[in-house]
Order: sequence, then C-alpha cells, then structure tokens
Amino acid sequence: MIYFLLMMCAFAEVFLLWVLVALIRDGRHVAPRTGKADRTRRGPMSRIGELIHMNPRMTQDENARKTIGKRTVLMVLGALLFTLPLHGQQTASDASDIAVLEGTRSDQPIPPAVRQELEAMKKRIEQLEAQLPKKDGQGTVSASEGTEAASQGPNVPEVHLAAASFAQPSVAQPQGESAAAAPNKKQKVEPFSDWDWTWLNGNPRNKDVACDSKFFTPEIRADVTYTYDFNKPIDNSIGGSSEIFRSNEIQLEQLGLGGDFHYDNVRARFMTQFGMYSTTTVRNDPSYAKGQWNINEAHRYLAEAYGGYHINALNGINVDAGIFLSYIGLFSYYNADNWAYQPSYVSSNTPWFFEGLRVQIFPTPHLKIEPWLINGWQSYASANSRKGLGGQIKWTPRPWVNIISNNYGLGHDDLYIPKRGRIHTDDSIEIKYYDKPGKTLDKMAFSFTGDLGCEFGGGVSCYGRKSGGPKQSFIGYMLYNRAWFKKDTYGLTIGGGQINNPGRYLVLLPPINGETAPSAAINAPYFTGNPGDPFKAWDTSITFDYMPRQWLTFRWEYDYRHASVPYWTGRGGITPPGSGGVPYTNNGSPQFFACNDGNTSGALTLSAAQTACGAQGSTVWFPDLRKDQSTINLDILVKF
Repeated sequence: MIYFLLMMCAFAEVFLLWVLVALIRDGRHVAPRTGKADRTRRGPMSRIGELIHMNPRMTQDENARKTIGKRTVLMVLGALLFTLPLHGQQTASDASDIAVLEGTRSDQPIPPAVRQELEAMKKRIEQLEAQLPKKDGQGTVSASEGTEAASQGPNVPEVHLAAASFAQPSVAQPQGESAAAAPNKKQKVEPFSDWDWTWLNGNPRNKDVACDSKFFTPEIRADVTYTYDFNKPIDNSIGGSSEIFRSNEIQLEQLGLGGDFHYDNVRARFMTQFGMYSTTTVRNDPSYAKGQWNINEAHRYLAEAYGGYHINALNGINVDAGIFLSYIGLFSYYNADNWAYQPSYVSSNTPWFFEGLRVQIFPTPHLKIEPWLINGWQSYASANSRKGLGGQIKWTPRPWVNIISNNYGLGHDDLYIPKRGRIHTDDSIEIKYYDKPGKTLDKMAFSFTGDLGCEFGGGVSCYGRKSGGPKQSFIGYMLYNRAWFKKDTYGLTIGGGQINNPGRYLVLLPPINGETAPSAAINAPYFTGNPGDPFKAWDTSITFDYMPRQWLTFRWEYDYRHASVPYWTGRGGITPPGSGGVPYTNNGSPQFFACNDGNTSGALTLSAAQTACGAQGSTVWFPDLRKDQSTINLDILVKF
C-alpha cells in the first residue's frame, strides 16, 4: 500500500510541476503565426500536451519556438526523476514510522510497475532531448533550422533564428538570474538609419527603395515645372533664381538617371542633369573661363559623380573624390526633396555643388564630421591658385531634431582678383515639434537657417575699414514651417527669408543679354557687382503638396520676392531686341552695352556706349528690371 501511495504522490508531484511550468509559459506565450491570424490564447493543458507530445504536423519553426520552454521543463523533470527514489529512502525515523504504520520493512525494493514507469519516462526525456535543435559553438540556434518567412504577412520581416539570438537570451542559457545577467550583443547601426528622417527639409521622403541589388542601387528623378510670372516678360526669361528660369512655359527642369555602386567597401555614385539645370547651374561658375579644355562642357550633364572607399572604423569612414552636392543652404539641389520649390536667398544664392575631396567620419550613428578640400566656392576649377577648405558637422541627438553647421574658408574665388579671400558659415536647425500619425494633422516641423560671411583683400574688407576698402559681406536667414495631413498625403509649407549682401558677390546675376559669371567678372554693364554695391532683399512663399505615392509629388506654389534695387525681369524682358529681323536674341557680347538695333556698342561705359550707338543711328538699350516679382509654380516631381 505504501508503495502505491508513494507512486501516486510522485506522479501528482510531477503533474503539478508540469502544470505550473505550463501556466508560466502560457502567460508569456504568443500564438505562433500561421497562414490565418491566430489570436486565441492556449490553455495550460494544451501547452502540456504540446510539450510532451511534439505534434509531427507542426512546422519545424513552431517546434523551434518552443525549445526554450522545453529545455526548462526537461531540467525540472530530470531533477524530479532522479529524486523520486528518495521517497523510498527516508531517514531512519521516517522509515520506522512507516514500518509501524504498514507493518513492513523500510528497505523493501520498489515494485516492478513503478520501475517500468520510471524507465519509460526516462526514455521519453531522451527522445525529447534528441529532438532539440542543435547549437553552434556560441550556444545560438543554427541558421539551418530555418526562418520565420515574411509570407506570414506583408509587414512581417524575415527573421533568422541565428540573428534573433542576439536580441533574446540563447536557448543554451539557463533561464533566471544568470540569463538576465547575460548582456545582449548589440549590432552596429548604420549612421542616421535608426530613426525616420523623411520629414527633413532637403532629405528624400521615400521610405522604401524601389529597386536594389548587392552591387547597384538605381535612382531616377524627373522634375517638370510650369511657372507663370505676373510681370509677364516678353522674352519669357526669369532671372535671380536657381530653380525657375522661364515664364509661361512647361519646362523640364531636370532628368536625373544614376545611382549608387557598392561592393567590397568600394563605392561610387553618379547622377545626370539633363534639362534646364545642365545650362543654368554651369553659368553661375566663373572658374571654367580660366584656361583650356572647356571644363563647363565636360561637367555640364553631371550633377554628382564621385568614387570612394568605405573604411570599417568607428561607425564608418567614407573617403570620396569627384563632384558632390553641397549642403550649404539646407535645401537640396533636387526639388523633390524639399518643402518648397523656390527656396529663399540664403539657399538659392549659395553653392549647389563642390568638386574635390571629402572625408565623412561617423564617430556615432548620430554624428558626422566631414572635412572638404575643394577647388573653390561652387566651381569646377580653381578661379585662382588657392584651393578652398571647409566642412560640415551634422548631429541628430533625437529623432525630432537635426543640427547642421557648414563652414567654408581660405578660397580665392573671385575670377581675375587673385588676392581676395572668402569665408562663410551656414548653420541650420530642424525640429519636428508635433507627431500624431493617427490624426488628420499628423505632423508639423520647422527649419531655421542663418548665414554669415564676408570677403577681404583685393580692395574690400569684412568691416568696411577705410584702409581695407568698402564692406563686402553677407548676412541672411530663412524660416519655414511645414504641416503634413492624412498620413503624409498632403503637405503645406509657409516660409521665407531675407539677405543683405553689399558687394553682391553672392547675388545671382540676371542673365541680361546672355550674361554669365565669367562675362560678369570682366564687366556687368547693367547689373553691377562693384565693391560695396548695395543689395537687400526679402521673400515669402506658400507651397501645397499632394503626395499620393512616396515616389510622386504634385506641387502648387506662390512666391513673392522683393529687392532694394531693380533686379527682377519686367514686361520688356532682359534680351536685346535682336538684329537682322530676329527678335529677342543675344548679340554675343554681354560685357558691353547693347544698342536698340540689337548690335553691341563695344563700350564698357555708358557715355562711350551712347556715342557708339548714336554713330549707328540708334540709342543704348536697357533691360526692363523691377523691384518686385510674383510667380506661381505648378510642378510634377518624381523620385525613385
């Protein structure tokens, strides 16, 4: 009788422990995903059945997910089975008490039925041990045990068990205090990749990559715009902008084809610029006029083109050489990445590209230090003998803030004035101050940029000292606020800015009679850039975006801009009347005053031009320049 009671107690103890473990496991168990959603929690008894009898119809992955619980249960069972014989090996006092009660010997052998049950349970434990997944040398589950496929749902990523072991305790580790004390191994984060930065002004807004491979990630951009200028210029020409150039016409602003190459730490990137950018960007660089080989033609159709190497140090170091986009001014060179189409002066009048060498150093995933050694201030070549130095510091301490500081100096960038230096600082902060994805108004952010700079030497100075010549400086700011609606389907941006640039060394020259930066370096008869020439301006804009897809933006924008001197194209246009019966054509000599008959006067001064034009039976021609400009832009922007 005593052996029967002992056997029943042993089985009851084992059964209660199994139930306890199953209840603990069930409390933190999440039903494994199948082809259909399984939201039903399982009871302890069904869990016990699964742990003891591994259903052969279950998938290998489902069995693997239960290994942690089985390992714990098996350890408990093993301990119980090895202590069960102690129920028949009581202390002397206990044994004598049992003998008195039952009238039998305390050392009587265990009945054969009990021994058979114990042997059967030991064999079952060995079978379960054999079915556990094999472990590698580090105690992690072998990757050969399979994956949890992404086919279980569109938003379920593929999770390799070997990789998942870094995020949770290994199945080889005992559960409890020792497992909690074991630190989880952290994987390195790619710089600026752990938070969502698609809200930033000047940053691509697509969250996914349309196409990718181990070797090449393609990129395609298209920017088509229609601009209506309320000044109604008769020659359809717009000046003073780095984004809009023609009035009352549909124009291809840019067609970009290219992408990123990446293999074995070697990297390269190129992006074309077919369309208006291939002409308008190049004309603002004076350096190509120095020397031979038509540098402007060599680089005309490339917005970016560089190669480099990635060094696996710190959080990454990149060394690149070639043509790369400038960060000065916050707005991106590509309008699809920006909150507005026509940026304020601080952005529109500062560099869009550099050519030279850069080193990107990432001490942390949220900090970049990037020094530059470049040919000069937005130049394909060196206007003089001295190169430019500069750099950027970018810091993102939180997912809602972005801080950028760009600095430039040392370069001698005024063509034909070899001893004139330039320094410039450009600093921006962007803050996302509202983020409610479930609301109609789901996000709001603002950006602020401030710039300071000056030129010195060659007859000018930063402070206007008498000994140093007239003051030649730049000060400006711009402020924009953006709101997103309906899960980022709509966007509304309001902003503007102001600059003061005596000497006009950063003011974009109007393309009067085909004026370019190289010709203006010789002489600009209509809009001068003499030392100390005043220029103050301010602007404002409102932009509405419809973004039905992350690759596509429809944009409507209104811009108003004002200058302290006549600057914007008026009704009469900025192109001479033309000659030989061809109206509104350049005469090929923008450095000279033009005559109303379309011919050049060949004169650099107004008095000499009046004499020369009078000898031809004509008078001096003047462009129609205004202090104010109002425009409406309609744009289609595509970025894959």
